[in-house]
Amino acid sequence: MTQQKSKFFTASVKSHFILAACVALAACSPASTVNESSQQISTSSAALQFAAPEEVGMDSARLDRVTQTMQGYVDDGLLAGVVTMVARDNKIVHFESVGFRDIEAEATMTNDALFRIYSMTKPITGVAMMILYEEGKFRLSDPVEKYIPEFANLQVAAGEDADGNLITEPQNHKMTIRELMSHSGGLSYGLFSQSKVDDMYNEVNVLDPDSNLQDMIDKLAALPLRQQPGSMWHYSVSVDVQGYLVEKLSGQGFGEFLEERIFEPLGMTDTDFYVPEEKASRFAQVYGYAPNGDLVAQEAFGGTNDYLVDQEFESGGGGLVSSTMDYMRFAQMVLNGGILDGERILAPLTVDIMHRNQLPKSVAGIGLGARGTTFGLDFAIIEDPVEAESYSKGEFYWGGAAGTWFWIDPVENLVFVGMIQQFGGAVPVPDVRGSSRRMVYQAIMVPK
Repeated sequence: MTQQKSKFFTASVKSHFILAACVALAACSPASTVNESSQQISTSSAALQFAAPEEVGMDSARLDRVTQTMQGYVDDGLLAGVVTMVARDNKIVHFESVGFRDIEAEATMTNDALFRIYSMTKPITGVAMMILYEEGKFRLSDPVEKYIPEFANLQVAAGEDADGNLITEPQNHKMTIRELMSHSGGLSYGLFSQSKVDDMYNEVNVLDPDSNLQDMIDKLAALPLRQQPGSMWHYSVSVDVQGYLVEKLSGQGFGEFLEERIFEPLGMTDTDFYVPEEKASRFAQVYGYAPNGDLVAQEAFGGTNDYLVDQEFESGGGGLVSSTMDYMRFAQMVLNGGILDGERILAPLTVDIMHRNQLPKSVAGIGLGARGTTFGLDFAIIEDPVEAESYSKGEFYWGGAAGTWFWIDPVENLVFVGMIQQFGGAVPVPDVRGSSRRMVYQAIMVPK
């Protein structure tokens, strides 16, 4: 990659990570009667199935506008290809693909295409953590150093001296697992802010794909925290640390635990940290934009992650590849209160904890332009739909750096999953998240 392209792509990555973090898309309305509760459990245990939109109170013609809108982005040369999926009341009512999986190869996008989901890995890691929470392996109020002794006595950046050297101070309290799971523990990413600590993250290459999770912990243990634990929401490597915690608490490899406890029970047959050879023909090409706006095929992060080989570094914060159907099955399980097709992953009240605001009382929201939005355990939460320009209070969601997006709406009993492979830069990625939200909700004719 030339220096010019490298600078362009670095900007693209940072821009789109922020876009992923800013996506404002909403809460749990508990059953009010015993009969409603029994009906919910019955629905949750039923198999995820296909149905006509009208069966769940949606209008087919209006729902088709999702496809039309996405096709328009492809026709305008803004996106290569898109897959979108909607489920309501445990029934799939929309599953469409448009455009190309690979433009140069003239390979049409298909519903079973595989995508780098980047930060949409985070909610899956959070569910893995909560499986262990249910087993009594930790409390949310526990200090992280109880399970990661390397984190004992971490210092905190407190400014610079006259010579520009970093000044540190002790933590005012020990980082807790709740803070770790809500991006308020003091860690950083090296991507979204300019500070001495961020520079240190980049110098040691904290998330080196050629290393392992223990290497990451050792690097972080030698660095100060960017800010005091509990002082602010700051997007960070904390979910990669959670992946390491899953290993320590379970005694299994992280990927092995995900396969055994989440992917296999849910029938997520296409979700892994790499794409095996027999599935490579389904793997979507990722694109950026040239300065003139043309789509340019290019791998992220300088192409350091070769998804076609098994990964040494199993990133809980952004390493998974998945399909639209697989992610729908995961998200529907979450909406169902921890169960899908009779396979229970979590208890309903455990899932409820994940989409309650877990930020310290002094932290109003997540910032980054996501108004009316707070944070639970590895999910963002719409607390004020008016401020967030959304629809349902309590909707929860996240997105991925290459444009993938999803939301879960317990009020309307709805899940949306969207998949693209697109990094923005000087040319922004079109607002697939906002437009898909409008198109989906204007198709609901029978609100809950």
